[in-house]
Amino acid sequence: MKVLLDIKDSKAPFVLELLKNLPFVKAKNLTPYKAKVLEDIRDAVEEMNLIKAGKLEARDAEELFRELLSKNDTEI
Repeated sequence: MKVLLDIKDSKAPFVLELLKNLPFVKAKNLTPYKAKVLEDIRDAVEEMNLIKAGKLEARDAEELFRELLSKNDTEI
């Protein structure tokens, strides 16, 4: 089983050392980029679940596409 933990920075070294000393646990650090990607995916899945449950309204695909294009133009 894989588990993703969100640990306060000040406590991370302690928790990582503890996990590494357990013979049945493999622990590795995520890069900030990978952590952000995982967080964004988790948020997207939560949003999709809310849409499916009828608790959130879906966005129009063309509107989303235009928004993404305009964000890309401002970053260039």
